[in-house]
Amino acid sequence: MNVTENSKANDGVDLMAKCSKLDLDLEDGMLRQKLENQQDIREYLSEIEGELRKAEEFTVEDCIGQADKIADLACEIDECDGALESIERMLVTFLDELGTISTDMQHLKQQSVEINHQLHNRQRVRAELSQFVDDMVVPHTMIKTIIEKEVNGSEFLEQLHELQHKLQFIKTQQFKDAKSVGDVHDVVENLKYKAMEKIREWLLLKISLFRKPLTNYQITQNALLKNRFFYEFLLANDRQVAREVKDEYVDTTSKMFFSYFKAYLSRLFKFQMTDSATKFDLLGAEDVVKQPAISALPNLFMSGKHHQTRSRATVFSLGHRQNVLLDDLLAPLIVPHVAQENNETFQFESLFRSVQYALVDHCSHEFLFICDFFMVNDQSAVDLFTSVMGRSTNLILKLLEEKIAVNFDAISLFLCICFCAKFRELMIDRAVVPIDDYWDTLGRFLWSRLDAVMTAHNDSVRAIDVRKMPVDSRPHYVCRRYAELTCSLLEILSRQQAEIEGLLNRLATQLKTKKERLVFQINNYDVVLTVLNERVLSESKERGSFWELQQTKMGTYVEEVLSPHFAPLVQFVNECEPLVEQNHSQLLARYTG
Repeated sequence: MNVTENSKANDGVDLMAKCSKLDLDLEDGMLRQKLENQQDIREYLSEIEGELRKAEEFTVEDCIGQADKIADLACEIDECDGALESIERMLVTFLDELGTISTDMQHLKQQSVEINHQLHNRQRVRAELSQFVDDMVVPHTMIKTIIEKEVNGSEFLEQLHELQHKLQFIKTQQFKDAKSVGDVHDVVENLKYKAMEKIREWLLLKISLFRKPLTNYQITQNALLKNRFFYEFLLANDRQVAREVKDEYVDTTSKMFFSYFKAYLSRLFKFQMTDSATKFDLLGAEDVVKQPAISALPNLFMSGKHHQTRSRATVFSLGHRQNVLLDDLLAPLIVPHVAQENNETFQFESLFRSVQYALVDHCSHEFLFICDFFMVNDQSAVDLFTSVMGRSTNLILKLLEEKIAVNFDAISLFLCICFCAKFRELMIDRAVVPIDDYWDTLGRFLWSRLDAVMTAHNDSVRAIDVRKMPVDSRPHYVCRRYAELTCSLLEILSRQQAEIEGLLNRLATQLKTKKERLVFQINNYDVVLTVLNERVLSESKERGSFWELQQTKMGTYVEEVLSPHFAPLVQFVNECEPLVEQNHSQLLARYTG
């Protein structure tokens, strides 16, 4: 039995191998079942083979039966192949055409770029050519306006601007050898000469108005400023004519200001108080009163030894005279005919202030007008201004020198010195030429006269014959005069010192950094102290005041320099130093340990 079983097993293995060689699906359920039941596979294969033959025969018979349809299908397939071939050829042709279109598009793009570039060039040429034609052509409107219209009209001024533009354009094109310049050159030149002729006549006519008396010259100057382009046109096209106009203006206005100030000063000083100080009004002069004739008879009811009080303006006391320096510095000018109608008289310093204020106002207005109308600046403006105002300032100096030479009022002279400083500062604030030579010369006159008057005061005191003076235990009138005069001068000096300090502070604000401002102030205080130390041997309030100011600024400067590096130490010193001086040991204890 074992042999039989082994034989069957071997047969099963052989069948499995054969099935594998026949590519039979061993996973097939039916086949696997046959193998597992150890049935004869050959029978199963025979069955399968028979079924396959039947299927083949059936298929052949079916194909024979469907031969017509298969033939039709073959024909349809051939037709489809033809159609697909036609489509293929069409697509190939379309692909070729697409390649051609891409090339055409690139060509068209290049053409578009070239056309666009040509258009841009033509537009530029057209714009430049149009502008060239506009600049070159002289319209009939311009010719008619320049020849027929009034000079002071807006149309004339507008066309004059256009004419100047064309003149400059033609001058530029001449260097480029433009042929069209020759066609319009004569026309433009004729218009230029015609315009210059009319402008010259108009300017000279306006300038001649300055010669008329009682004429407000600033109205005429405003009319000139509205047409300042007239002078610019003359200057650009014919400097000789422009120089003629400028020289005529300088000559006319110089005479105008000369006549004005000559008449103004001669009339103004007629209103000076008749009881102003004279050579008899000195510290040591006898205390008597100059009375009017109607009251010249002695008063029978009064003692002959009684010293009468002056009825005229006080020579030695300041009183309200300082108001002219503080509140009335920029007050309206004194008008002679108004003062005559009101029967007014004035102290010398009030008349002096009015003259200087008039000069400052006229100088300020004239300098700004010259710079604007004649288009000058820097030294050229100063020279032209000097040509206009030089005669007037020399006249004022000459007339004031005569008035100052007979002034015995020290307070009045000192107030006038203060006026000079303030009006010089005012001109600096107005950004006009400060006429330093004028102020320096006038200052020399005043200081020289003040020195002479003070010397006369001292000489008068020295010359007093005490034997002729009444014996009296009451305060002497000379001491009273001295006290009044000293207080007046000190009060003016004190106010002037405050003004100087304010000026230095304002000037310091023009500097950029705090260090520069402090250095500027320290240097100026040092100059004042140096002069005081050289000229004044004894200690004075002014020296002490400026010394304190300098020390304060120096301390601030030291802190400013040290703070970036030693800020905590500087703060410590500033906090502790007052406590040490005041001996606050308890408050200092918090800084220890």
